[in-house]
Order: sequence, then C-alpha cells, then structure tokens
Amino acid sequence: MSDDAARERSSILASSAVMAAGTVVSRISGFVRAALLAAALGAFLHAELFTIANTIPNMLYILLAGGVFNAVLVPQLVRAIERGPESGERYTNLVITVAGLFLAGVTALLVLCAPWIMQVLLSDQFFEPAYAEHRESIINLARYCLPQVFFYGMFTLVGQVLNARGVFGPMMWAPIANNVVSMAVLGGYLWVFGPTSDVNAAYSSSQELVLGLGSTFGIVVQLAVLVPFLRAAGVRYRPRFDVRGSGLGHTARLAGWTIGFVIVNQIAYTVVVRVASSGAAAGAVAETGTGYTVYSQTFLLMILPHSVATVSLATAMLPRLSRLANAGDRRGLGREVASTLRIALTLIAPAAAALGLVALPVSELVFGYGAAADSADAYAPSLALFGPGLLFFTIHYLMLRGFYAMEQTRTVFWIQCIVAVVNIAAAVGYTRGIDPIDTAPRLVLAYASAYLAGAIVSFAVLRRRTTTDGVPGLALRPLGVFAARIAAALVPAVLAAAGVMIGLERLLDDTTWADSKFAAIAVLAATIGVELVVYLVVARALRVAEVQEMTALVARRLPGRSRR
Repeated sequence: MSDDAARERSSILASSAVMAAGTVVSRISGFVRAALLAAALGAFLHAELFTIANTIPNMLYILLAGGVFNAVLVPQLVRAIERGPESGERYTNLVITVAGLFLAGVTALLVLCAPWIMQVLLSDQFFEPAYAEHRESIINLARYCLPQVFFYGMFTLVGQVLNARGVFGPMMWAPIANNVVSMAVLGGYLWVFGPTSDVNAAYSSSQELVLGLGSTFGIVVQLAVLVPFLRAAGVRYRPRFDVRGSGLGHTARLAGWTIGFVIVNQIAYTVVVRVASSGAAAGAVAETGTGYTVYSQTFLLMILPHSVATVSLATAMLPRLSRLANAGDRRGLGREVASTLRIALTLIAPAAAALGLVALPVSELVFGYGAAADSADAYAPSLALFGPGLLFFTIHYLMLRGFYAMEQTRTVFWIQCIVAVVNIAAAVGYTRGIDPIDTAPRLVLAYASAYLAGAIVSFAVLRRRTTTDGVPGLALRPLGVFAARIAAALVPAVLAAAGVMIGLERLLDDTTWADSKFAAIAVLAATIGVELVVYLVVARALRVAEVQEMTALVARRLPGRSRR
C-alpha cells in the first residue's frame, strides 16, 4: 500500500470512528427509548398500533425520496463541488429548494390520505368490526406522525450536503436529540397515563395526541440540530429555481432507477408489515402474537453494529469511491470496496455471533419493564435469528455503494428486485399456518433469506464490473483467506463465550432473568467480554491485518497515547 493510500485509508477510518461514536451514543439513547416504549405500551396489539403508525412516515419518506437522497446525491454533489465553488453552490441550493417543495406537497397529501394508506399496510383483520376502535386509533396516530415525512427528508438532504463536503459527524449525532425528545415524551406519557393495563386496547384521543405529536416533534428537533452546521461547512442557502442546465436532469435520470429500487424494496416491506400485523391481531386474545413491534424493535438492536461499523465506513468511503469512478479506475474501486468489506466484517462477524448467544439477557435488559415485564422473552428468538441476516445485509449494502459510485442505478434496481421477490415469497411461505407467537421470528428468517440472495448476486455482478484486463478489483482469494482467518478466530471465541454463559446460568440457577436485571447484566457482560477478548487475541495471532489496524487506531486515541 502506497503512503498516499495508507493516509487516505487512515483518514477514512478516523472519519468512521467519529461517526461511529455518534452512532453508538444515538443507539444507546434509542435503546432507552425502546425500553420506555415497551414499559408504556407492552409488546402486543396495543404497541403494534403506535409502532406501525410511527413507522409509516419513515417508510413513505424512503419510498418517495430516501433512496435518491442517500445514494444518488452524494456522488452528484461531489462532482458539482469539484467543478468549482459556483457550480457546487448553485447545485446545492437548487437541490434543497426543489426537494423541500416536493416534500412539503407530498406530506400534505399523505396526511389527507391516511385512511387509505392504512388499508394497504394493515392486514384484513383490522377491518373487521371487532377492531373498529383499533383501526380508528392507528389512523389518528398516523395523521399526527405523517408530517415527519417532510422533516425526515430535509434531515437526510442536509446531512448528505454536509457529507459531500467532508462533514460527517453532525448527521450521526443529531438523532440523539430526537431520542432525548422521545424519551421525555414517553416519560411524560408514563407519568400521566401509566403502563397500559390492557396490552390489546386501543388509545384514547389524548394518548394519540401525546404519542403522535411528540414523535413528530422529535424529528423536527433532529433537523434543527443540523442546520447551523451548513453555514460552518460553507453553504449559504438561497432559494433557486433556475433548473435548466443545472445538472438536475442527469440526477433525475439516475434517480429514476433508484426510485424503482425503493418502490420494489417498500413493496416487500409492506408485505412484511401486513403479515406482522396479522400475527399481532391473531394472537390478541391469548396475548401471544408477535408482530411488527417485536420484529422492528429487535431489528433496532440488530442494526446497531451495522450502523456503527458499516454505515460509518460506507459514508466515509463513498466520496473516494465517487472519485475513483469519475477517474475511470474501476479496478481501484473494486479494491476499495473489498478493503472496506474486510474492515466491516471484522467488526460485524463477532457481533452477529453474539446475537445468538445473548438474545435472552439483552431482551430482558431492554424490554423487560412495565407493561412488557412478563413478555420480554418474546423478543429473544427474533433477536437471535437476526445474526445471519446482519452478515448478509452488510455484504449486500457495501456492494451497492460500488454500483452507486459508478452511477449504475439500473443494476441496483434489478438486484433489489431479486431481494424483494425472495423476501415476499419467504415471508408469506414461512408464516403460513403457524402459531401467531412465531410470526416475528419467521419474518426474520425471511429477511436473512432475502439478503443472502442479495449478497451473492450483488457481489458476483460488482466483481465482474470491476474487472479490467482480466484482473478483478474484488479478488476472491484475498477475501477467502480473510474469511477463513476470521472464522478461525470466531469459532474459539464463540465456544469460550458459550461456556462462560452456561457456567453462569448454572451458578445463577435460582435467579430467573425476569427476576433479576443483575443476572442479565452479569451474563451479558461476561459473555460478550470473553468472546471479544478471545476473538481479538486469536485474530492478532493469525495476523488479521484489519484487526491489527483497528486496535492500533484505538490505542492511538487512548488518553496519553496521542502525544507519544
């Protein structure tokens, strides 16, 4: 590796570390929010109404603009900035103006169409007479939450403008403000209304108002945190409407395939939500049906390693990938993706393995309070099964960054069609004729199946596209050697951690998880600690370069070390 490449890679790792720190704090505050949510609303039908209503804005934002903002804009902004300050300023101002007007108009329309949106997303059971109050509650909650579409969109847009200018930290730290607001709202909700005594009940109008508007206010605050950083990054926003010759037409053509990608993805997600809602409704009488609440809350836990490691690395890597693609260096682009993949999997592999080991104590610690105190174990199977899905999703996610950098959005669309078809077929097939308690775990298996297919296809296609003169950028042999070494480090780490966990369970055999948070903390800390130590020791002994590089980066940032 040349000195310039080494310095750039070190810069990417350092930028990733800043973003990862923000993400960790954000996710920890998110877990506190999840705990308060479970304590207030429980895990079954009552919680399902709010969870789905509060998820709809994010789903619709992603459907309408999220894919474009996240994947298409950064390469285009980088190109505009490289053409000169005037070009970069004009393009940035136009994008903010046009996107803001689009989001405002669409958001107003969505609020009006809330009842029809629910007909698409909810299972048929919610439209039976017995569920009339539940249906009314979820429509009211959706109306209060749907304005989030505008604020989600503007938050992502402003964040991508900052990312294109090399300012990565604020977008990762801003969600903490949202979580703080959400925690305050849920804390106030518990103070006023207390934990629900009926985990299958609908909401009163005052409960809908507090939960719905409180959630939306959190997204408003999240956007407000980013705005001051625009000026600090040199952006002087002025509304512009001179679209002709601005480059937005090229962006729109690229966005066309990305919009198709997002539509396909959201069709699959809509099927998942419908199937999940049917599990919650079908199990309402016995209070045993797991649905979207369990699926989404365990997904929140699973996605932490991805958000900390993969997203941070990919965000820091994307401007470099765009420059390599712009220079026509496809083999270099492939090597950069392979390098980032190795770093990401170094972190993700032990996290994925740990999910299967510590699912029960984690579920008890995060969800075992208030209205959900007696049902925390309902989260554990789904959390454990998300481990393989995390690995497959990481590979797929990083491959797509390579396609986006090369502006091959059509390829991404067709690959996502495969993922969506597998997800839909698996979600419907795996949940047919099952006990409602198994709905969420089966949907997790469908997720893993879909991204296994996506990882295989996206890797194979990107490898072919980054091969020049018969030499691939995504070389199989180095990745195979790396995977073998990571597996060799992981197997003894998991066995040692499992041994510690079994020993502690026997030692604490008189104390159930539900009776003692201390027992859950002790098992969780010891299990993860042993897995991590053994993994790092063996990986360093096997000379896994990525582990050595990251531990050296951490060591340099320890107090007193940076001055040496």
